Amino acid sequence: MSAPDAPSAGTLPEMIGRYRVLGSLGHGSMGRVLQARDPNLDRDVAVKLLREDLKLAEPERHTLHERMRQEARASARLTHPNIVALYDIGDEPALGIYLVFEYVEGPTLEERAAGSPLGAAAAARLSRELGSALGAAHRAGIIHRDIKPANIMVLETGVVKITDFGIASLPSGTRTIAGTVFGAPWYISPERLRGERADGRSDIFSLGAVLHEMLTGLPPFTGADLDSLFSQILNVMPAAPSTRNRNIPPAVDAIVAK
Repeated sequence: MSAPDAPSAGTLPEMIGRYRVLGSLGHGSMGRVLQARDPNLDRDVAVKLLREDLKLAEPERHTLHERMRQEARASARLTHPNIVALYDIGDEPALGIYLVFEYVEGPTLEERAAGSPLGAAAAARLSRELGSALGAAHRAGIIHRDIKPANIMVLETGVVKITDFGIASLPSGTRTIAGTVFGAPWYISPERLRGERADGRSDIFSLGAVLHEMLTGLPPFTGADLDSLFSQILNVMPAAPSTRNRNIPPAVDAIVAK
């Protein structure tokens, strides 16, 4: 994560629980992540919470808080060097549920690879580390369901870490909202589009789509609209990476396709 920037999703609180807020690390349509200091352990942390400026009805807010609790349950089951660690969960009357994660300094994979495809060797390292992390999650019975470049952090050492288990499927089969497909559309597996139950293979499909994009600079499926995109995912085998990037050995094509 880059250095804290000015918040654009509400004012910064001075404290969240025992954590002293240092700045904003980023925000999305629903949530934001703040950099904070844990005075008890003398370390920086990343605090995830809902945006304060959301005008939500109470049922919607409850649903989003349940998603955050589910993320906490999923993250708490996992200990792996390529998965961002959960440290704490709390509830502030004015802010609601918040999650406290390991602070990871560095860009997302989306930022790291923007306009600059990775070489085969870098992609191989990426696939080994992410595959190991997903294997650990799947052995614990957890399916991430939203593997995408924006949910992968890149440390200065080049090591990658998976973040955001907010829509993960737990062993109990819990779903966030029944019948709703969540996740970035370019990386969603066919079975999830068909409304079928996801398993570990769904994450592996998404990982393959991420690798394709890291090797070529383009996602494997690029429909003009969602209907076209989803039709491609369901019916079309994407172009081999080596046809889009001549620097990629053809042997890599079979790995990505698998």
